[in-house]
Amino acid sequence: MKSTPKRLGALLPVALLLAGPICATPAMARIVGVRIDTVEPFAGGQNFGATGAYERAIGVAKGELDPADPRNAGIVGLAQAPRNAAGKVEYETDLFLLRPVDPTKGNRHLLFDILNRGNKVVSNRMNTTTPKDDSNDPSAPAHAGDGFLFRRGYTIAWAGWDPDAPRTNHGMTLRIPALPNVEQDIRDEFVSGTRGAPMTRFRLSYAAVSTDQSRATLTWKVRQGDAAEAVPSAQWTFEDDRTVVLRPEGTAPAFGVVYELTYKAHAPWVSGIGFAAQRDVAAFLRSGAKASPAGRIDAAIVFGVSQSGRFIRDFIKFGFNRDEAGHKVFDGALSHIAGIGGVFLNAPFAQPFRTRTQHEDHAMPENAFPFSAAASRDPVSGRTGALLRNDRFDPLTIETNTDAEYWQKGASLLGTDPEGKRDLPLPANTRLFLIAGSQHTGRYGATDAPGPCVNLRNPHDPYPALRALLVALDTWVTTGRPAPNSRIPRIADGTLVAADRLRFPTLPGFVRATAPNGVDPVEDWVHPSRSPSPYVALVPAVDADGNDRAGLKLPDVAAPWGTHTGFNLYKAAPLAGEMCDRDGSYLKFPLEKTDGDPRRSLRERYATPARRAAQVQVAAQALVADRLLLQEDADRYVAEAKAAVWKD
Repeated sequence: MKSTPKRLGALLPVALLLAGPICATPAMARIVGVRIDTVEPFAGGQNFGATGAYERAIGVAKGELDPADPRNAGIVGLAQAPRNAAGKVEYETDLFLLRPVDPTKGNRHLLFDILNRGNKVVSNRMNTTTPKDDSNDPSAPAHAGDGFLFRRGYTIAWAGWDPDAPRTNHGMTLRIPALPNVEQDIRDEFVSGTRGAPMTRFRLSYAAVSTDQSRATLTWKVRQGDAAEAVPSAQWTFEDDRTVVLRPEGTAPAFGVVYELTYKAHAPWVSGIGFAAQRDVAAFLRSGAKASPAGRIDAAIVFGVSQSGRFIRDFIKFGFNRDEAGHKVFDGALSHIAGIGGVFLNAPFAQPFRTRTQHEDHAMPENAFPFSAAASRDPVSGRTGALLRNDRFDPLTIETNTDAEYWQKGASLLGTDPEGKRDLPLPANTRLFLIAGSQHTGRYGATDAPGPCVNLRNPHDPYPALRALLVALDTWVTTGRPAPNSRIPRIADGTLVAADRLRFPTLPGFVRATAPNGVDPVEDWVHPSRSPSPYVALVPAVDADGNDRAGLKLPDVAAPWGTHTGFNLYKAAPLAGEMCDRDGSYLKFPLEKTDGDPRRSLRERYATPARRAAQVQVAAQALVADRLLLQEDADRYVAEAKAAVWKD
C-alpha cells in the first residue's frame, strides 16, 4: 500500500535524513537517519474515544555507534566491528509506530514494546484480542481488540533488536555487522516436538566453518540428567553450513529428545548492538526532534513479555537506560513473565532465542547474578550486587510473574536472597507481583486444551492486572504517586516454601510437580558441566484447593472455579513426569460433592451462581480500590460471573 503523500510529506520529506538535520540536541546524535515508507490508517480509521483515529507509520532507522564512547564500551565485539569513514559502527533497524492521527489528542506518552522474537506483543495482549485476532502487522479493526491502549492515547513503537529474528509474518529485525574473521567452538541444541512440530532438519545458529562431519559432534539424550550419547555419522549429515539433517531422510526423532551439536562456527554478529539500538531509537523518538515520527513525547515506558521482559532486565542492568548524551531513556519499565533471567545477547555467538527450562536450553546462559532489584550477596563470587544500578538512570520498575516462573524461572529469587533463606527489602522504585493462579502463556481467549501435557492447561488470563499496573506505572512516572505495593509470596509469612514442603492436595486424575527447575550457574555454555548450585528457588504455598495463598488474585482466582497452578507435566514417553515447558494446570471443582476429591464442590462453596457472582464483585471492587484492576475490567468479570452456566 502506498503512503499518504500529505502525511508523509509533512513528516519526512526525504528518503533519508542525515545527522545534521536531525541533531537538534546531543541526545539524538546516534540516530543519523529515519525513513518512513508507509503512513496509512489503522483499524479502518475508527475513532478511539477522545483520542480519535490512529495511523501506522512504518520504515527504518539508521544509527551509528562510537566504539570509544564509554556508554558503548560494554558491547562485546564493537571495538572489532567494521567502521565507516567517520570511525563509527553502523546499524539499521526496522521501525513501526501506531500513533494518533491528531497528536494533540494523544497522551504524549511513548509505549515502547520490546519485540519478542521479532513479534509485537503489547498491542495484542493489552488490548484483549483473542488468539485468532493476533497480528504482527496490526491494521484491521479486529487487531485493535477493545482499544484500551488507543483509548488512553499512547504512541506505540517497535524497533528491531535481534539480527536473526524470523522475517516471516512481518517479523522485525536489526541489520548489524558481523566479525568475519572470528571463529569459535559453539554448541547448538535442538529439541523436536515440544515447542513446535517434530523436526528432522535443524538450522544452526551460525555458519559452520566446515561441513566435514569429523569436525563436529552430534549427541542425543532424553533428559537433561542423562549421559549424552553420540549419534553415529551414518545417521546425520550437514546439508549445508547452517543445516543439519537426520538420516535416513525423514527419520523422526522420539518426542522431546535433546540433540546437541558442537562445532566450530564463524562470523558472529555484534549482537549487543541490539541494546544500543533500542536505547537510541527510543531516545530519538522522545527527543522532540522535528523529524521524529513520534512527535512530542513527555514520558516513555518500556514493556516486555517473556524474552523481551528478560531483555529489559539486562537493558537496565548493563546501563543502557542512559543514552550517549547522559539522559534517561525510559521513565518506567513493565516486565512480564521474565523470571530472574536475562537474554543471551551481549556475547560472542549469542543465541537470544534460547529460553531455559527444566528440559530445554537448560545449560544455556540466562540466569546470572544479580537476580533481584534489591542488593544481595552472591554465594558463588562473594560480590554484592543488584539489578538496578542506583545511578539516577534506573526506571521506575514493575515486574510481574505467574506461578510458572516460580516453578521454571526461579522467580522467588526476585524477592529473596540467592540462597532462599530470607526475604529482601525491595527498593522504593520497584514493585513485584505474582499474578496468582496463572501460567506463562496465559491470556484472554486461552483454552484448557492439554496439548502434550498430562493435565488440562491453565486458561487464566493475567492481563487485566497488567492493564491496571500499566496505568499505575504511568501515574507513578508522571505524577509521582507510587504504584500499589508489591504482592508476592514471602518466606516470613509462610507463603513461599520449598517444593518438598508444599502441602498440595491429592486430586483425582491430577499429576503434580515435585520440584522446581533449579537455578544453575553456567560457567561454560559450550562444554557445560554439572555442579551443585547454591541458588535456591522456592514456590508459592497453596491452600486446601491447591490455589496460591499469596499474590495478586484476580476475581476469577479469588472466587475460583477450580484449581489453578503454574506447573504441568509431559504426558507422553519418554518425557512423562518432566515439567511440561512453562505450562500450568487446571482442574475444575466438581458441581456436587465427589468421592475422592478433597475440595469443596461448587454447590458447597457458593450454593448458587448468584452468590459466586456476588463474591466476584466483592473481589473485583477491592482490586479496583487498590488500583490493581480497572473498573471496566471489574465490570466484565461481574458480567461473566452472572452469565456463567453451572455444569459438570
